[in-house]
Amino acid sequence: MAATATIASSSIESFRSILRGEVLEPSHPSYDATRVVWNGMIDRRPALIARCRNAADVVASVNFARENGLVIAIRSGGHNVAGYAVCDGGLMIDMSLMKGVQVAPDLDRAFVEGGATWADVDAATTPLGRATPGGLISATGVAGLTLSGGIGWLRGSHGLSVDNLLAADLVTADGSLIHADAMQNPDLFWALRGGGGNFGVVTSFEFKLHPIEPELMLCGPTYPEERANEIIPLWRDFMQTAPDRLSGLAEFSTLPDDPSIPEHARGRRVLALAHVYDGPADEGERVVAPLRSFGEPLVDFSGRMAYCTIQSLYDGLFPKGRDHCYWKSTYLSRLDDEVIGEITVRMAKRPSEMTFASIWKFGGFVQRVAADATAFGDRSMPFMLSIDAIWPGADEDDANIGWVRNCWQDMQRYSTGRLYLNFPGHGEGADLVRDAFGAEAYARLAKIKHRYDPDNLFRLNQNILPMH
Repeated sequence: MAATATIASSSIESFRSILRGEVLEPSHPSYDATRVVWNGMIDRRPALIARCRNAADVVASVNFARENGLVIAIRSGGHNVAGYAVCDGGLMIDMSLMKGVQVAPDLDRAFVEGGATWADVDAATTPLGRATPGGLISATGVAGLTLSGGIGWLRGSHGLSVDNLLAADLVTADGSLIHADAMQNPDLFWALRGGGGNFGVVTSFEFKLHPIEPELMLCGPTYPEERANEIIPLWRDFMQTAPDRLSGLAEFSTLPDDPSIPEHARGRRVLALAHVYDGPADEGERVVAPLRSFGEPLVDFSGRMAYCTIQSLYDGLFPKGRDHCYWKSTYLSRLDDEVIGEITVRMAKRPSEMTFASIWKFGGFVQRVAADATAFGDRSMPFMLSIDAIWPGADEDDANIGWVRNCWQDMQRYSTGRLYLNFPGHGEGADLVRDAFGAEAYARLAKIKHRYDPDNLFRLNQNILPMH
């Protein structure tokens, strides 16, 4: 609010007059609804919100913020757990109206506007029998997920979202609209594939598309959590020789007390083996059969369904703005019985039944990409542990955040030392970003940052400091 008072009304009106979209001040009826992001812990009030409709609006917004000394928050899907999509006292560049997705006539590429969600992409591509790797929640913004990597159900067969990014258009700190691909601005293109929102506001992405079956096999048996020390080694050993087309995770959660769940399983803590087979459903059903046979599951959510349906299965568990969330991650160097025992002991102490925590298996295409091919960096980690605390209100903040931090710190002795920057806690920690990339990649990113954003205008992100 204070920042608005330092900007002349005439400047705001001039800014408003050149936008095809809207400029919202705090008094605007849509202001509060527009500033809300997915994580209910985040309650920030920008001085102004620019609701952009095209790249020209983004250029004008960046110029306005720079000329008026305003911090910039960039919102695409607003799903980042750290809440970087909204700021206090600055300019929120809201691209949620820029949701267009166009598929090339030969069906090999999709052009995606910067405010689109993965639901928008899937709705445009899957009716044509095509898809590109997204995340696990369809309400997630394409931009935020992609720029820091993008781990999803198709990773074994087609890699991360960044591995399928062919080009991007973005607005840089000086207000230029530039193109980056393997031939034009290749250093910037490398940095965009894992380096986060440090280098500008991406207004358009170009993705490689792949054929997708009309139905895929979702594997979803849930076993009693007290069997986790038995089940996880069986899962680990099975996944060592599983085909690349099978991607998944072992997930700690609590089944809801809901009539849709068999009575004997309601409210039970479980270990779910959630996987998707990217191929014919008949073939997938045969492949995943062993995962469904580690004893009798409490409930088995497995079934054949369209990729679009699979992508939205988790949406209802993570509604926008309802819950408080704090998620951290670490890449594990191994998953032997000692590590498994440490994980299960800590999961048993989680304070909220709404929490999810997952062991993600990496392999296939993901691990075949060279460490220096993208800013995402080294791919040799076999597993990732994500600790995703979710709870209903502020009175439980300390208990849940403290549990995640303690758990994460305890697991560092089994870590590669790196982490996934889409699950960064709330971005705290002086060495968080440097550790995520490693010293060599971070130094390269810092030089690229200096070239395109020497004054660190884009700093509300997993920030890389500019360096000569």
